[in-house]
Amino acid sequence: MALRGILVFELAGLAPGPFCGMVLADFGAQVVRVDRPGARGDVSFMARGKRSLAVNLKRPDGALVLRRLCAQADVVLEPFRDGVMEKLQLGPEILQRENPKLIYARLSGFGQSGRFCGVAGHDINYLALSGVLSKIGRSGENPYAPLNLLADFGGGGLICTLGILLALFQRTRSGKGQVIDASMVEGTAYLSSFLWKSQQVGLWERPRGQNMLDGGAPFYTTYRTADGGFMAVGAIEPQFYKLLIKGLGLKSDELPNQMSVTDWPEMKRRFAEVFAKKTKEEWCQIFDGTDACVTPVLTFEEVTQHDHNKERGSFITDEEQNVSPRPAPLLSDTPALPSSKRDPFVGEHTEEILQEFGFSQVEINQLASDKIIEINKPQANL
Repeated sequence: MALRGILVFELAGLAPGPFCGMVLADFGAQVVRVDRPGARGDVSFMARGKRSLAVNLKRPDGALVLRRLCAQADVVLEPFRDGVMEKLQLGPEILQRENPKLIYARLSGFGQSGRFCGVAGHDINYLALSGVLSKIGRSGENPYAPLNLLADFGGGGLICTLGILLALFQRTRSGKGQVIDASMVEGTAYLSSFLWKSQQVGLWERPRGQNMLDGGAPFYTTYRTADGGFMAVGAIEPQFYKLLIKGLGLKSDELPNQMSVTDWPEMKRRFAEVFAKKTKEEWCQIFDGTDACVTPVLTFEEVTQHDHNKERGSFITDEEQNVSPRPAPLLSDTPALPSSKRDPFVGEHTEEILQEFGFSQVEINQLASDKIIEINKPQANL
């Protein structure tokens, strides 16, 4: 796989960091999750392909264990607020002095500087401070966050992954690692570059929820069907809109101009009445295979059974029969080969990892006796 041979130490945290680590593991990196002894494990359920090392970093001897490991690592991924790693004597100045090739990825909500750098927050807060949240929501309603996907996983985990890959590539030229300051606020704002760059063309001049791409247009929204399902419509271009009108059984010459904004509310009501007369499956039969840009809103139960997704193998099943999306993108020569094994227990691989990095059995036993590390091997079922 593309990242074969890359060693990553991921300090356990919530959603964004584990997602970043999972992406790296899916594409071949060896990812070790550094857990706190006694912890519950990855509550974000994104430990696929990782091993678990349980070590108490608040104890000086525990921090020394990680320093010794990082001397041979390619990447450290840490999800804490500004200053936390420095207090543990595990900041980039120390670790990169001992390993100049180390890439030190710092993934946080507000970044490593600025007045909010030490403040707690969650996806909705980062989304709000990025400006993006102000653009999302129905007309006349409060802004609402689209789950916790944008800041946590898009602007956070995925942008941090990009930073790590860029740093790895640059290292092939310079031979040196670098520090990555991945702020979820800034990552989310960067994702919204189109909104900023397109302000001058009138796409966003109307109030939230009344523009073409935020639910205001009758040809770019969702409609309820007779059976309680939904269809998504994205017929922006005239040739696609023409096919939408044809599929709905309406006549273009009897309708207002597609871009007549003042007529949009009435057109949405008219389209809604039509969509409500047939089931989701009936609308699929009408629009499937056309360029009308009309697709069913699939539930998690439906998405794995959709013909297109089945043909591409877009979803995978692990050994415990849990279903999840296949890693993307699909590389032609070095595709991801995600692990199908269960997630690791906290401390399951502590002993073997330390042995691999040159710790003697005497050292390991002493660390366990001093409760610096936790060894939690699974019991065999006889």
